Amino acid sequence: MRVSGDPSQGVLLSGEENVAVRIRLEREARGWSTNGLSDRLNAAGFDMNPSAVWRIENRKRRINLDEAIGFAEVFGIDLRNLVGPPQLAARGRAMELIDDVVDAYRATQRANSAFTTARDALDAYLTEHPSIREEADAMVSNAIAEVSAGHMAKTYGPRSDERAEADEA
Repeated sequence: MRVSGDPSQGVLLSGEENVAVRIRLEREARGWSTNGLSDRLNAAGFDMNPSAVWRIENRKRRINLDEAIGFAEVFGIDLRNLVGPPQLAARGRAMELIDDVVDAYRATQRANSAFTTARDALDAYLTEHPSIREEADAMVSNAIAEVSAGHMAKTYGPRSDERAEADEA
């Protein structure tokens, strides 16, 4: 299913169709014929004749995973980049940065889960030991505030009142 009429410009929703468009774009960008691409695939150990390259590019033949790996290797690109939307995938740096954002989001989700688990365990313990709840909550709040302030200072530099104090000294 295409979002736009021009397959080389629009974002495609099908991974296999993305690969077909991307193979053609990569081959043409290098000035290779289907014969030239076929020769390179065969030299890399991926058996492919020029007719098969043409049929894949024109969506007359499905591509299997081993073949997709071969195309990615011959083009010198990551397999995830090969199957992504051609408009973005042709800009490898964009795909790398998108991967970084997704990886960071996953790490954030794991950290949030770990925080929730730790906080729930502390809350359960403090329910059994109410005499130390106030002091424990204060320690947690102070420690989190300290970590947060350190992160803010590292990310944005010292607060304006801290800079003023440093200038006066």
